[in-house]
Amino acid sequence: MYRIFLIFLAFFSIQIASAQYTEIINSKRPGFSESPYSIGTNVYQFETGLFYRNSDNPLYTSPSNTYGGELLFRYGKFSEKLEFNLNLAYQVDDLSHHPNGHIKGISDLTIGAKYLIRQQEYADRSKEIRSFKKRYAFDWKRLIPSVGIYAGVHTKFVSKDFKEDEISYKLAVMLQNDFTDRLVVLTNLINDKFSTDDSFYKYIVTMTYAIDQDWSFFIENQGQYQEKFTPKYQFGTGLAYLINENLQIDASARTNFFDNYTYYYFSTGVAWRLDRHYDTFTIKNTPKKTIGKKKKRKGFFGRLFGKKRN
Repeated sequence: MYRIFLIFLAFFSIQIASAQYTEIINSKRPGFSESPYSIGTNVYQFETGLFYRNSDNPLYTSPSNTYGGELLFRYGKFSEKLEFNLNLAYQVDDLSHHPNGHIKGISDLTIGAKYLIRQQEYADRSKEIRSFKKRYAFDWKRLIPSVGIYAGVHTKFVSKDFKEDEISYKLAVMLQNDFTDRLVVLTNLINDKFSTDDSFYKYIVTMTYAIDQDWSFFIENQGQYQEKFTPKYQFGTGLAYLINENLQIDASARTNFFDNYTYYYFSTGVAWRLDRHYDTFTIKNTPKKTIGKKKKRKGFFGRLFGKKRN
């Protein structure tokens, strides 16, 4: 844990980039991957949902049916590039070999933080009026992603049926490519259960596309390398609907393709934020000042909104 802290502190000491706050809610749902960007300082965000998972894999004693709820709480503080979060899951597993036929309780309580190391900037081609070719040419800088890191700890504050022998950690590198104002690709490289015998690696690649100013959809591929987890590869898709700038609802489904058994995962949820973010400015040789005006830095939906309004 000490090494993790030193690595995280080293990245945190890198010079602060531009603000991460967006005028439109930036939610992790409904995909499993996560953007390297934080939600901005003094923003409280709640992302919650219900899920159902079913598998008929005969080779493992994992539950055939699992259902429950999850909550991700996100909070920005100290820096526009830094975010703290807490992930809580409650689930019920149907187990035929268990005396009660099932186990239930808090299955996960993970506390972590992420930090944006590098934000990739792109050329604004909308102001190019002299050359049609240059205006619509692909910006090759978009192949270079923004980069963030995550460090978290799986606490032992879970129900006894889900409790493990020791505390474990989660490390991740998060990449984001904004190929267009509508198309975003996220890539997560993860080492979970770090420092234990059950340590494993996985990747998540998610493509998100904004259909219009309200609707977006995603497709996602996830692979993990650990014999006790199934399936090793899963594919998902889903939709998100933006009700207003602070509220989003979603639904998603997942399955496997490369196994001789079936696997299904369904989820629906909502993301909501309490926005207390304010702009700051610094005058030379004076303390930093706060003014009562929220930033209007546009995010994924914000850029699309701007084009529609214009």
